[in-house]
Amino acid sequence: MTNPSILNKKRLVFALFFVCLIFFALIVRLGWIQIVNGEEFRMLAIQQQTRDVPITSKRGTIYDRNGKELAASVTTFTVWATPAEIKSKSEVNYKEEVAKSLSEILEIDEKKILENISQKKGLVRIAKWIDKEKANAIIKEKLKGIQVAQDFKRFYPYGNFAAHVLGHTTDDNQGLSGVELKYDKVLSGLPGRWIKNTDAAGRRLPYGIEKYYEPVNGLNVILTIDEVIQHFTEKAIENALVKTNGKRVMAIVMEPKTGDILAMSVKPDYDPNTPRVPLDELEKQNYEALDTSEKQRLWNKMWRNPMVSDTYEPGSTFKLITSAAGLEEGAIEPDSHFYSPGYAIVAGQKIKCWRHYRPHGDQTFTEAVQNSCNPVFIEVAQRLGAEKYYKYIDAFGFKDKTEIDLPGEGNAIIQRLSRVGPVELATISFGQGISVTPIQLITAISSVANDGKLMQPKIVKELTDDSGNVIHRYEPQFVRQVVSEKTAKELRLIMESVVSDGSGKKAYIPGYRVGGKTGTADKVINGRYAKGSVYSSFVSIAPINDPKVAVIVIIDEPQGIHYGSQIAAPAAHEILRDTLRYLEVEPQYNEEEKARFQRQKVIVPEVRSLKLSKASKILSDNKLDFSTEPITVSGGNAVVIDQFPKPGSEVYEKSFIYLFVKEESE
Repeated sequence: MTNPSILNKKRLVFALFFVCLIFFALIVRLGWIQIVNGEEFRMLAIQQQTRDVPITSKRGTIYDRNGKELAASVTTFTVWATPAEIKSKSEVNYKEEVAKSLSEILEIDEKKILENISQKKGLVRIAKWIDKEKANAIIKEKLKGIQVAQDFKRFYPYGNFAAHVLGHTTDDNQGLSGVELKYDKVLSGLPGRWIKNTDAAGRRLPYGIEKYYEPVNGLNVILTIDEVIQHFTEKAIENALVKTNGKRVMAIVMEPKTGDILAMSVKPDYDPNTPRVPLDELEKQNYEALDTSEKQRLWNKMWRNPMVSDTYEPGSTFKLITSAAGLEEGAIEPDSHFYSPGYAIVAGQKIKCWRHYRPHGDQTFTEAVQNSCNPVFIEVAQRLGAEKYYKYIDAFGFKDKTEIDLPGEGNAIIQRLSRVGPVELATISFGQGISVTPIQLITAISSVANDGKLMQPKIVKELTDDSGNVIHRYEPQFVRQVVSEKTAKELRLIMESVVSDGSGKKAYIPGYRVGGKTGTADKVINGRYAKGSVYSSFVSIAPINDPKVAVIVIIDEPQGIHYGSQIAAPAAHEILRDTLRYLEVEPQYNEEEKARFQRQKVIVPEVRSLKLSKASKILSDNKLDFSTEPITVSGGNAVVIDQFPKPGSEVYEKSFIYLFVKEESE
């Protein structure tokens, strides 16, 4: 055997040192990974091995002030798949079999399911919001890699009822508008988790840990809305929309002493259960042809709450603010005399009264409010001066948002005081050249009903848990004293004369002292007054001697007759009449009214569970009228499921009994 040469020995020694160096480097690197970066890689391994299936928390229920469900979460189920687990050594086409089985149960295209479960993802969602029968059928199949988790779907039992107040949610149960958006964090709760360990391919590890964390349900929201008064309001403005063929009609009912919103509605509206599909048949037909941007514009139009977000020129209803300022400052008295030649000359400009062709002539201030005479209010504003007049605009809350607890509140559009000249002051005095939101105006008018005390409007009364415990109560918020109690009472009496002797006669209700003010204002479109396009409105308070409610009705672009006194006042009358009876405000008839209108009291009969035809006959025999919800009943198999007032209640003859009906199949 030949002895290795010196060169070969050197090569062997070099190779030995090189191998040792590599091993030393590997040991250092391994030590660095395990010791220095060990925690980081340990966390990465856990993340790679962990599958986290979200468990949706139950969204809180929204109730009206009397505990009636207006929005609830119904239990559904969601189907999840772990693609790496959907295979079997003995079955080559197992994924195809899983897709076929799921397709038959879920009634979903088989190819689409196969595409989903073939993705290289740890977890994919196959179907959302399936019913219990389908969920049990899938569980019974025992399909590998398929899990069924409990889920919740938002449901609005009354469809489009109070849609712009309630709002709606996304497919992931997140608030998108209305109370659902404003109180989303409160309603949402905390989601749960289903956590399990898998290998890199997604297979469940035999030694892995599986944990299920229960979701925490959201809190319930109790609204200030009264479902019955909301029903009265929606019915009245729906009728007004049909009669006037207007673009839209809106109304707000407020409790002056607390700022509680008892009803808020706009027609046309939408169904929160299917918020992206228009209710109007013509719009529904054209909907599918719209591109994404056009659909988005349509949705914004449908979901926007104009009573909170949009401004409009209030017209003559704003004369009440001018009246309050003049009375409070002593610039006028209810019996102060004015003379109107049918116009006023302001800074060389002739501003006409609406009845310039037959001037009102000599009149007291009370009569001027009844006649809605523009020149008189111009003179009142001139007596006050711009600075003092603006002090009351600010005091009534028109310079600030009301801070109502609904999203998207708009700001009034008011000229800066430095830019207000004699002409601008004159036009603002009778409600032109100023734009306010409906919620601002009804809040201001409510302060007159509340002896001059301005309250912050609110839509939510309480937050409760699942056991009914009150977690938080929203107390009435006093903002400021706007005018004195004396001024408020004087103005209320003037408002009453508008209904009894002036332009608001169509709001008159026998036995009740109703005060109001009409308004008709041209619309501003693209920066200019649009001829023939108006807002017709009416604000009212009742009863004048002890105000329980304040109401505003606004009709946008009515066709034909467009005076607020002719079309908005009747809608307010309908709302007030039904609401005052519902609130059990006893009518106080004068002698003339007693002879004409006083009726005997009758006991409301039990008609629940009866067919509508039979129920209507029983009510008729008891000298009672009725109305149904829904308003239109198509079939002859409608059954009464609830009624208001309840059986045994004492009401006057010819009172309306509201029947909640449900169509039953043959």
